Amino acid sequence: MGRRSDVFATSVLAPLGAVQRARLVTAMGEVERLMSASAVQIKREASDSSTARWCLEEYFRELAWRFDAGFDPTQSISANAEELTPPAGVFVVARLGSRPIGCGALKVKDRDTGEIKRMWVHEEMRGLGIGLRILQELEAKAREFGLSTLRLETNQILKEAQALYRRCGYREVAPFNDEPYAHHWFEKTQ
Repeated sequence: MGRRSDVFATSVLAPLGAVQRARLVTAMGEVERLMSASAVQIKREASDSSTARWCLEEYFRELAWRFDAGFDPTQSISANAEELTPPAGVFVVARLGSRPIGCGALKVKDRDTGEIKRMWVHEEMRGLGIGLRILQELEAKAREFGLSTLRLETNQILKEAQALYRRCGYREVAPFNDEPYAHHWFEKTQ
């Protein structure tokens, strides 16, 4: 079959100029990325598992690199394993096959309110709607917990996160906590 597919590929590509072949190869790469995105699974994960710890380390490393003054998780409002284990909360991991590529958490604050925490998608997988899917999964978990209000905060550098939250119906509100790395606070009633 390999020889036939090589002949077919050559016959399809032969009439194209170099620019057209380059565009086709680029388009094929995007199709492959989109097909990969459709295979992503988002599931609950023990917040103290090695996978969860790896995702959080990658998330913290990225924040330290992106934030003007760096990032120290010990200075941030907590979202530790106990706070992210039912019934206190939940942690989810996005995987492509067995590879973790994103995460997010829901922390229950009171009987009506939850906070979205630790949203992260691996740089290679951004732009494919995985962050949206993680957020939707956390919103579904919030409904299972009976929460009617979701809150979150984010840094001014994270423009893509701010855009996602606004697209999903979160509105900017006055600060509801003293997170030292936050510049924007959002809330959504579901």
